[in-house]
Amino acid sequence: MGFSEQVNLSLRLLDASPAWHRVCELAEGLDEDLSRQVVLAAADISENLLLPLNGPADAAGCRIENGRVKVPDAYHAAWAGFAGDGWLGIDAPEDLGGQGLPLALQAACQMLFDRAAIAFGMLGGATRSAVFVLDAHAEEPHRSLWSEKLLTGEWSATICISEPDAGSDLGRVRTKAEQGADGTWRVTGNKCWISYGDHDMTPRIGHMLLARTGDAASGTRGLSLFLVPNTTDDGAPNGVTAERLEEKLGLHGSPTCVMRFEEAEAILIGKLNNGLPQLFAMIERMRILTGCQGAGLALASLDLALAYAAERKQGGAPAEPPVPINRHADVQRQLAEMASRSYCLQAFLLELGAVLDLSAKHPDAAVRAENADLAAFLLPIAKNFGGFTGFDTASRAIQIFGGAGYTREWPVEQYLRDARILTIYEGATGMQALDLLHRRLWKDEGKGLKIFAERMRADIAAAEAAHGGYAAQTESVLSRFLALGVSLTEQQAERAKAEYGADAFLNAAWSAISAWMGLRLITVADDNAQLAAAGRLRIREADIAIGESVARTQIPADCFEAFREEG
Repeated sequence: MGFSEQVNLSLRLLDASPAWHRVCELAEGLDEDLSRQVVLAAADISENLLLPLNGPADAAGCRIENGRVKVPDAYHAAWAGFAGDGWLGIDAPEDLGGQGLPLALQAACQMLFDRAAIAFGMLGGATRSAVFVLDAHAEEPHRSLWSEKLLTGEWSATICISEPDAGSDLGRVRTKAEQGADGTWRVTGNKCWISYGDHDMTPRIGHMLLARTGDAASGTRGLSLFLVPNTTDDGAPNGVTAERLEEKLGLHGSPTCVMRFEEAEAILIGKLNNGLPQLFAMIERMRILTGCQGAGLALASLDLALAYAAERKQGGAPAEPPVPINRHADVQRQLAEMASRSYCLQAFLLELGAVLDLSAKHPDAAVRAENADLAAFLLPIAKNFGGFTGFDTASRAIQIFGGAGYTREWPVEQYLRDARILTIYEGATGMQALDLLHRRLWKDEGKGLKIFAERMRADIAAAEAAHGGYAAQTESVLSRFLALGVSLTEQQAERAKAEYGADAFLNAAWSAISAWMGLRLITVADDNAQLAAAGRLRIREADIAIGESVARTQIPADCFEAFREEG
């Protein structure tokens, strides 16, 4: 499945989504032809402009020179072409210069961009995501000025949260913002793990930064959100410095910076001490972006493995010529497992994009709220298993290639390196598991989970006539997942015991979603034997995995407590 085939599958999967059809009913002028034109154009720019960057940028890397970060030379023309063609604003509001198209359509394009050059695409991901925070919370003229400059690619943006002693533990952020007598805010502190914290592709970089304001309370409630440009309005330096670049396993074409802010002029965004909730407009998009990054790498890895297995000849009867390795049962098994995971992830991210569209744009407040609850439940799962699937599929592709896959002759080793970070940044696996347990199951009283079950059961009912056996197996997976949710809900008083099962609950949620999307693959397969087989396999794998997850939540705590450091 090359770039054009990926387009066809994305459009087929969207067409099978009831949520997508509701989105199309709300979007004036959006039809199948327009959707196809947009995603085909994304495939074209991905294959012809972005893909040629990927290997050379990985080899060249980034460097600091005369106090500024230098990116691979080819990035400059690529950024001008990518941004100039409007790809940063696919789903951004039209009054800010965006195209106002659905997020689900943007997700279909994003998987193509990241399939081609994930490291390059990280700048665009943060830049476009920042627009939604500014649109929701910034005052004029900053809202319009910055949004329009970001969407044209003239300026760029980062998400600037982590500090040396405050990664996921944001309540310990120490960077401070103080307001002078003239009303100007100034930020001082250090931030780390900042992707594209500095670079030479745009003259101005705006850091969407969390800082503690004055004598504000400790914890996340004392954090405010600021836009901190690297230059002042007249182009002078603004006390923002990239101190060093991290030496990383992968994503060599994306500079990861340690940043220092010294009395840097800053623009307060929204209300004081309400920074983290406001920043979630950006974090939400960064999480689905991470899922799309994983899907792009998974689909690229799968395609390389399929092509290699069809061409590489080895084995067979000694007296006969060797046969392509895809004739061997174990290779067929590996390819099928890769395909089932990759295609289901692709289907899930498109579904999530449509749910997020309905949560933002449906005219009925009750429908918006329902889809917002569902999206909140699905996002931790998408973020984590997008990353997991990207890495796992790249690793499996290397296995198909054998020793050749371990060399730089083929890009699968780069895909493996690039994918490893995906289950770490934007909230590591453990954080996503705890979010699902504490917030989505306990605090929200499982509202999103109940809506998820309703949507999944509607699809099961629709598939019963044509695919009764697989529909029944999908229902079984869902029922066991819901029963696990009830069991963990009853354990709220035993918080530590339940938290030992949080990772298993996260995996169980993925099993249920996998079965749901596996059933969808079967329903859209038509005469595509590989797609139908991938769907059938995913349901069967989910049926096995859900049992394993339930069993893991029942492991006694004394198996873990010995690893608690004392003193």
